[in-house]
Amino acid sequence: MAAHLKRELGRLKKNILSLSALVEKQVNQAVAVVSERDAVIAEKVIAADADIDRWEVDIEEDCLKIMALHQPVAKDLRFIVAALKINNDLERIGDLAANIAKRGKKLANLPEFLAPFDVVAMGDVAQRMLRNSLTSLIDLDGEMAQAVMNEDDIVDEMNRVAYSNVKKAISEYPDQIDALIYYLGVARHLERIADHATNIAEDVIYMISGEIVRHPSSER
Repeated sequence: MAAHLKRELGRLKKNILSLSALVEKQVNQAVAVVSERDAVIAEKVIAADADIDRWEVDIEEDCLKIMALHQPVAKDLRFIVAALKINNDLERIGDLAANIAKRGKKLANLPEFLAPFDVVAMGDVAQRMLRNSLTSLIDLDGEMAQAVMNEDDIVDEMNRVAYSNVKKAISEYPDQIDALIYYLGVARHLERIADHATNIAEDVIYMISGEIVRHPSSER
């Protein structure tokens, strides 16, 4: 029974990593859609979201099946609980990447207008957080997971700057309101991707230590 459980957990980890690679590619391409105004890549990103959805359902079913058949405890149970949460975060990141691609496709069909914030820089930070959160998962690296969590404030500030710049640009360029609203959506979705990367990092820490850091206690 123990050997069978070990094989099932190994297969589950392999599937999580396969989904991770696909999601990371989606985010990278979604940012490229916006920065390069590439409607062709946009279609690929949007179409691939259905594959991510299928992966998410299959992995969730595997997690539930393992819990029902093997009743894992301690470290193995923490791994499965974390895998369920990470699986959900990856699916949401896939949705956000598709949404960015949709907005990028619409921007590509509008007259070119300079983005009111640095899309590539914000995308780079969000992608780095995602990449490092997944590396921390592979290596079970608590320090790297903590570093990902520390970077979330950077993306939050970038999102605030983007919002402020869009608000100002709308009053200055009212004829560009469609493009500006699309750019605002891109910034918001990148900020949400960073949030989900942070969630993954928190779940990695839980997987390693059993410590729940999502809601740190405060002094009363």
